[in-house]
Amino acid sequence: MAITGPTTDAPAASEATTRHPTATLVTVCIGMFMLMLDMTIVAAALANIQTSLDASLSGLQWVVDAYTLPVAALLLTAATLGDRIGRRRLYIAGMTVFTLASLGCALAGSVAVLNAVRAVQGVGAALLFGVSLPLVAAAFPEPTKRAKAIGVYGAVMAAATAAGPLVGGALVTAFGWEWIFLINVPIGIGAIALACRYVAESRSATAQPADWIGTGLLTLGLFPGVLALIQGNDWGWSSPRVLALGAVSVLSSVAFVIHELRARFPMLDVRLVVRPAFAANALAAAASAGTLVAATNFLALYFINTLGHDPFQAGLRALPLTLAGLLVAPPVAVLQHRWPARWSLPISLAAVAIGLWLCTGSDAGTTWTHFVAGSIVGGGGLGALTVIASQTALTFVSDDRAGMATGAVSTARQIGTVIGVAGLGAVFSHAVATEARAGLAHLPVGSMTVNVPAPQAQAVTDGLAAGGGLRILEFVPEQFAAATPALSTLARGASAHGLDAVMATGSTVAAVAAAAVFVLCRIGRRSR
Repeated sequence: MAITGPTTDAPAASEATTRHPTATLVTVCIGMFMLMLDMTIVAAALANIQTSLDASLSGLQWVVDAYTLPVAALLLTAATLGDRIGRRRLYIAGMTVFTLASLGCALAGSVAVLNAVRAVQGVGAALLFGVSLPLVAAAFPEPTKRAKAIGVYGAVMAAATAAGPLVGGALVTAFGWEWIFLINVPIGIGAIALACRYVAESRSATAQPADWIGTGLLTLGLFPGVLALIQGNDWGWSSPRVLALGAVSVLSSVAFVIHELRARFPMLDVRLVVRPAFAANALAAAASAGTLVAATNFLALYFINTLGHDPFQAGLRALPLTLAGLLVAPPVAVLQHRWPARWSLPISLAAVAIGLWLCTGSDAGTTWTHFVAGSIVGGGGLGALTVIASQTALTFVSDDRAGMATGAVSTARQIGTVIGVAGLGAVFSHAVATEARAGLAHLPVGSMTVNVPAPQAQAVTDGLAAGGGLRILEFVPEQFAAATPALSTLARGASAHGLDAVMATGSTVAAVAAAAVFVLCRIGRRSR
């Protein structure tokens, strides 16, 4: 479907948009860079947050998911509000909330407070996500220029996603984990000033009321399910609490779909989402985020806590993924119109699956170089997918539905991240705990085999399952000093086993999703 020119409510706004389109693009890209960076920058800080705030693995998972869950739940509603009350106005409001919440994160004194403020930060991010791409579309009404602008937008998203571990590592090593949030404050103030000065207001002539019932049902479908995944290992997967949370999540999700089909003004056009080609686009975005992006959090923990690198060194070792995404995204943005999405989507996602598979096979002797090849292949696939998904979303709708279309794909990406971090965390914790218990039952100390007493064994197992790696040795009692070499080998092996399970699970999910995307694209082409 061809994209028609944007509709605004005031001629003055249209004139201002035409006068400063580049400044609008720069302002939006600054906001998007901050948002995407905050999804991956925390990976480099998780180990330090764990030590500083005495956080468990579930607490660290919520550092990521407390931010992405509000984005997933509120993004579509934010896009609708932007269409109705003004995208520029909502951009400024979102950036204000995001900036103030970033300051609050830096001042948090406990992991519970940090996660609560991260949720507020996620609300601000949702407002920004919802209006960013429609603002770009309104600023560039001419199709060719718009395509180039959206290409830049997608490349910035890919660059920010890839650069997160390196930037975060540098800040944490030099100043402390608080600075991954403090750095947002001056940038956010600058973005607000640019938006007030250069970004013109734009609205949709056919804007609809916000679907608050749909927003509530979507939130109720996501939060209990994520909580069940994160706490499943601790509470027991068959415990009443986990089963009840799962049931609430499933029923709320079904109710959400039914409501959206019947609502006069739905937040999500389910009929668009189930179109095979659009569904393929959303699935590819969700799968890449839920596998490779989510896995980088556990890889960062492994680099720091098990291999002993500081956060900046860990960020440097993430450069293969970073550079691959940065190098691939720009040419894909320029040449994507020559490479049909029915091929580029499944091939890019297959590259993510192959990259994750190349990262499997780690053991107690594994070093960071083991992950280089997989990071290059997977990072290239992720960079391409980020650009392709952003550009393809707008080809299905006219301008007055741009917010909903791009919001649906962005929501899919956030849902993928939320579920991926929770699910892969459960896989990691279970695999590490299983390996640790087996090793502690017959721990070799010199020429003897020692059966570690239950209280100490449980403490070591819990520390390793939380991603503590070699840091568990700091808490080994003096009477077990002779077992330190054996415990060190055990910690390396168990942590590597957990990371291997994460990579294998992510690779399998990405491969299955790539096959499904290919089939959906073929069905969509035939139906069209």
